[in-house]
Amino acid sequence: MAPGAATLGPAYAKRNTQKHRISCFATQRLRSIFFKEAAFRAKTTIPGFGRWTRSCFLARPVMGLWILAIVAGLALAMLGSRRALVHISAIAAGTRIPPFFLGITLVAIGTDMPEIANSIASSLSGHGDLNVGDSIGSATAQVTLVLSLFPILGGAFAVKRNEIGLIGGVTLLSVAMSVVLISDGDLSRSDAAILILAWLMTSVAMWRQGTLRNPTLEETEGGKLYHAVVALTYLLLVGVGATLAVKAFTELSILFSVPEYLISFFGASIGTSLPELFVDVTAIRKGEHQLAIGGIFGASLIDSTLSLAIGPLIAPTAVTASLAIRGGIVAMAAVAFATILLALAGRHSMKTGLLLLLAYAAIYPLVIFDIF
Repeated sequence: MAPGAATLGPAYAKRNTQKHRISCFATQRLRSIFFKEAAFRAKTTIPGFGRWTRSCFLARPVMGLWILAIVAGLALAMLGSRRALVHISAIAAGTRIPPFFLGITLVAIGTDMPEIANSIASSLSGHGDLNVGDSIGSATAQVTLVLSLFPILGGAFAVKRNEIGLIGGVTLLSVAMSVVLISDGDLSRSDAAILILAWLMTSVAMWRQGTLRNPTLEETEGGKLYHAVVALTYLLLVGVGATLAVKAFTELSILFSVPEYLISFFGASIGTSLPELFVDVTAIRKGEHQLAIGGIFGASLIDSTLSLAIGPLIAPTAVTASLAIRGGIVAMAAVAFATILLALAGRHSMKTGLLLLLAYAAIYPLVIFDIF
């Protein structure tokens, strides 16, 4: 409405509004004609322009398919996680194997299948940054973003300070070791062997730290073996579903021209951390709090050792040292913060969850800085 229209009466305001609509319509038509003419000239003068414009239109249905793949992958991961926990609990029942140890080994390896698969695929294709970004990014996301959601989705619960301090400290040392090994811009087979050996040694240390005297897993014979096989099968299903979701996330990110390192550190790492979220939240709702805590820290430990190293052990790769070091330092800070926070609080509640969520939000500027 033009200035002074209100003082000239409703008839003037109505005529002025109609003129404005006609003007807008005319402007839109002129713009449409202009862009059509520009597109025609570009198509006839720029080589490959027609193929490019057709690919833009074809990207729309492809984007829809990737969105459906995300939904299907997440649903598959959720279904597998619920069934896996039933059989994992059955393994612990009647034995002297602590649930915490099961969390840092069986559950952690099973839910880390996407990171392990990504490590191998990335290394074989020569994309070392995808492997490092996903592995270190997953370790960071799990001890901040995923861990922050536990009290929100499953309620507050008490934690054991000694166990948190032990696994948190070991994970911190493992991340620091990985940063040192990739600081030269290369992940060789010897580097990978060191990281895998470190994971094996820490797993043994966790075993000895527990209350185990004479493990009775063998005494159950077929019963326990059956539950172990079925549990791993369902965990593999979780990994397949999450891998499908990660693939879809990656393809969508490529359509939006997001840099490879950001895709892996933020996009792919969140997707590959979904199994930990599904499995551990399900464990919390069933009262298996120590299993969930052991699973999330154990998965971060595996991410910084086994997952990071399994691909380069097969096919050594080069990495961007500056980005890898920056991400590794951020991951170390995240692990240290989560460990100290929970060890001091002795309880994981909405307050500690909010602090971890804020810590994850602070990671973005720290990692993105100087990338472009």
